Amino acid sequence: MDINELKNACEGCKDCPLGLTRTNLVFGVGDPNAELMLIGEGPGEQEDLQGEPFVGAAGKLLDDMLEMIYLDRSKVYIANIVKCRPPHNRDPLELEKNACIHWLREQIKLVSPKLIVCLGRISATALIKEDFKITREHGQWFEVGGIKMMAIYHPAALLRDPSKRPETFVDLKTLQRTIKETCLNTYR
Repeated sequence: MDINELKNACEGCKDCPLGLTRTNLVFGVGDPNAELMLIGEGPGEQEDLQGEPFVGAAGKLLDDMLEMIYLDRSKVYIANIVKCRPPHNRDPLELEKNACIHWLREQIKLVSPKLIVCLGRISATALIKEDFKITREHGQWFEVGGIKMMAIYHPAALLRDPSKRPETFVDLKTLQRTIKETCLNTYR
């Protein structure tokens, strides 16, 4: 199975109530052979309308953040924990995350990244460890299932609280160094 076949299979998913209320499936976007994968929590309104992750205001900030370390969407793969929009942009419920996580795990297997950056607490608690504390552990690397993972503040959180941007810049520079050490093809 390749990433497009997985997306087609996911299109029919109705394993939780979010599948019944979505406008579009928001599966993932980017290089399906990327060495770096970025994973958020779930789609917002604009993402649901367009069927692509991180296209609203938080997506614009994410693009700016990637540009700071000389990356763009063509060099990474971007996905979310849940593939359908939670109502009113609320955090995904455990039931929803549990129903959807197998899709993400298959995406990770197919992309086979060397590095994963969790965008925010929700994805960090789902992928790195259940008791992850974003305020204390952002920017730190963890080894999970043979993949180096770190979490940074979610771009939407940075829009709400710009005082966290300097910390995030330091985290991005840490990511940039690790990419240069670990990934052969990302900065070609």
